[in-house]
Amino acid sequence: MKFEIAIPKSAITVICLVQSDPMLVVYTKMDGRLEEIGRTEVILNSLEPLWITKTMINYQFEIVQPLVFRIYDIDTKYHNTPVKMLNLAQQDFLGEAFCNLSEIVTKFNHSLSLNLRNGSGHALQGTMTVHAEETASSRMAVEMTFHCLNLDNKDTFSKSDPFLRVSRLSESAVAIPICKTEVINNNLNPVWRPITLTSQQYSSRDDPLLVECFDFDASGNHELMGALQTTIAQLENLYKSKAGANFYSKKGQKKLKGQLFLDTFQEKVQHTFLDYISSGFELNFMVAVDFTASNGDPRTPQSLHYIDPSGRLNSYQQAILGVSEVLQFYDKDRRFPAWGFGAKMPQGPVSHCFNLNAITNDCEVVGFEGIMSAYSSTLYSVSLSGPTLFGPVINKAAEIASHSAQYGNNRYFVLLIITDGVITDEQETKDSIVRASDLPLSILIVGVGNADFTQMRTLDADLGKRLQSSTGRVATRDIVQFVPMREVQGGQVTVVQSLLEELPGQFLEYMRTRGIKPQPPQHASAPPAYPPPPQL
Repeated sequence: MKFEIAIPKSAITVICLVQSDPMLVVYTKMDGRLEEIGRTEVILNSLEPLWITKTMINYQFEIVQPLVFRIYDIDTKYHNTPVKMLNLAQQDFLGEAFCNLSEIVTKFNHSLSLNLRNGSGHALQGTMTVHAEETASSRMAVEMTFHCLNLDNKDTFSKSDPFLRVSRLSESAVAIPICKTEVINNNLNPVWRPITLTSQQYSSRDDPLLVECFDFDASGNHELMGALQTTIAQLENLYKSKAGANFYSKKGQKKLKGQLFLDTFQEKVQHTFLDYISSGFELNFMVAVDFTASNGDPRTPQSLHYIDPSGRLNSYQQAILGVSEVLQFYDKDRRFPAWGFGAKMPQGPVSHCFNLNAITNDCEVVGFEGIMSAYSSTLYSVSLSGPTLFGPVINKAAEIASHSAQYGNNRYFVLLIITDGVITDEQETKDSIVRASDLPLSILIVGVGNADFTQMRTLDADLGKRLQSSTGRVATRDIVQFVPMREVQGGQVTVVQSLLEELPGQFLEYMRTRGIKPQPPQHASAPPAYPPPPQL
């Protein structure tokens, strides 16, 4: 299940130490090009301007969002011209500053100080402070209870096993799944448990949503039982009317007899992902790399582990770099545990969980540069072998998460596993995941190469059913997101976005079900507004 969360509007205010009649222009950087998103008012004759105008920007957790701030001295003859009409080429450029939106929102007070630079990148005397505020509407959520009547049966010898999937439709009509119900077995009139959609997920009450009903199949090839397009506002009206909405066939060509009903519809305010992050909670990144022989000899260009002298990244490097670039801002010390599995050690046996940092034999490396360096050096110090086992690295990550949870609840762990093949310890892996579902841990799995990953999909509860261990225990929650790289490459949603979309939701589910709340702001005691009366 893809899950796009954390899309609040951030209001940016800026303080800057410059002179003249300054105006600030804010840009985002998309695909290497700048896109202007806002301008402030002009402050006359100020050495320390405090701009009032705020710029609205959508925060997206799963991508890096570079921001550029440029300051211009507005010529006197243009002071009566609306700022949106000003030609920047006719104004004096005073300086610029850069940061990523994640760097601002992860600060305790959502404020970040930046040094100004000139057009050549050289440091200037001026500084600026950027402050972000999360809008109140981003804390709104809607809890809904659905049921269906008269669904078409897709099974021959029994009734279908339906579940609902809700997706947000992008501007280009791409469906981005944001939530789903559980599976109701053998039932054509199912009633599901309540689901909650946050405003980060549905964006606005009038943005289009796609509700699809599927017949669950353990292979992952779920059969569509009907679909309909709606909005949050329309769903509220549907609830108030107590009427049903008909499903349609795949392309909306045929109206079906199956109908969707709402039994409950409740709007509520709740803590957001950023409430936790800005109050000191961390996402601690970990990575495990597949060094089995099926990847091919790293010295040959055909290998999935081939290090291209031209600098072109292989699939493993792309996954490491993409995920770590996003998560590094949420990990304060930026020290990341990095392991390998499936390789034969020098003068030793095959290991299914070994440290990539062979220099100090410490599992941690510094920054994503440390991961990339340790990965490259390991390729030539071990012998690729097998089989492919996930259990040992998941257990190691769970051990770290469990130990951390005993001493505090403000750290959440994210394990990235990159693999090229099918696991041979499927049941042991499921047992490990079920045990880990009680811990502050999420597992991201990237499949590289052209292997058949059908078996891997069973680890991801996106199939509709939570994992079950060999003892019959059901996972407390869904903590796995699996993405085959070949299926998303070249698409409108990147591999990293697909991997990370569910993560804030998994984080919030863990915190909310355990009653863990964000830490309150620790403001310094303010001086009294007036001096105390003199003592008699």
